Amino acid sequence: MPAKSRTFSCLRHAALALLLCSTVLPAAAGTDPHAAHPPGPAPGSNPLVRDRFTADPAPLVVGDRLYLYVGHDEARDGEMFNMRQWLAYSTGDMEHWTYHGPVMQATDFKWAKGDAWASQVIGKDGRYWFYTAVEHDDTHPGKAIGVAVSDSPTGPFVDARGSALVTNQMTPKGEHSWEDIDPTVFTDDDGSTWIAWGNRHCYIARLKPHMIELDGPITEITPPHFEEGPWLHKRGDTYYLTYASLDRSTHTDERISYATASSIQGPWTYRGELTGSGKNSFTIHPGIAEFKGQWYIFLHNAALTIGDQEGALGRRAVTVEYLQYNDDGTLKPVVQTEEGVSVPPPR
Repeated sequence: MPAKSRTFSCLRHAALALLLCSTVLPAAAGTDPHAAHPPGPAPGSNPLVRDRFTADPAPLVVGDRLYLYVGHDEARDGEMFNMRQWLAYSTGDMEHWTYHGPVMQATDFKWAKGDAWASQVIGKDGRYWFYTAVEHDDTHPGKAIGVAVSDSPTGPFVDARGSALVTNQMTPKGEHSWEDIDPTVFTDDDGSTWIAWGNRHCYIARLKPHMIELDGPITEITPPHFEEGPWLHKRGDTYYLTYASLDRSTHTDERISYATASSIQGPWTYRGELTGSGKNSFTIHPGIAEFKGQWYIFLHNAALTIGDQEGALGRRAVTVEYLQYNDDGTLKPVVQTEEGVSVPPPR
């Protein structure tokens, strides 16, 4: 379906509640007519999207606007995952969000069977490059990474090369077919662009300047307890690799951990856990961006209920929290809250 912008701000819920509260209605004896219409969620509180299930958040800052790309969870009872498309939202203030609709379907990659798993969009040379994981057809069984491109951050995105950038056969160390997922893309100060990805094993490779081919070997950089969902960013002279971690000896659900380095190629120093598990969720997925002088980390949990559908493994909800740094460049622990960024950052 074509992308069509419409505003879905949480403020609408509060405005609707206020309107209902101010309307003269007959009240039952002994009841407060205002009690039936409590205020809606504050703008910027968690989860950010409340009318559909979303997961795997990936922020991108373009000028004075932050764009957020998410997978659309549509699993019904008995399904693990059902993800067919990627959605886009944007904001100018981290409170009020505009919905831009689907920006791409998994099967827009003609070589893919489906599974619109985690993605990231990056801007370079005036265009927007969309890297994502899908299920390849039977010519290259398993998960694969594709790249699409658009002249606009809201798409539509189209396959940029007509074939997968990374296939399961290119990383034979893995023991399962979903090793090549969750790409993160980062352009360094020298203009070189790098892609990292993986499940159980974390890989990194340089991209050629035209953004649709690898430029050199694939290198493994797996940090402790790495499970999936890597995210690369840089602050000052320090590189950060943040990821979904799972210590299988003690944890049942993923958490977020991170490592740092003085070079994009490492070596990486493990810095420990950044935050705990998402509520009711086995998976968690970080996306990090600086926007208007403030750093943010986007995550997901499974705490949202829509109609008769409760949160579950395949019905997640995107959240956001402030990300803060210590004087030595390490990250302060992140506490996941319902208030999110509707309140000032912690001191």
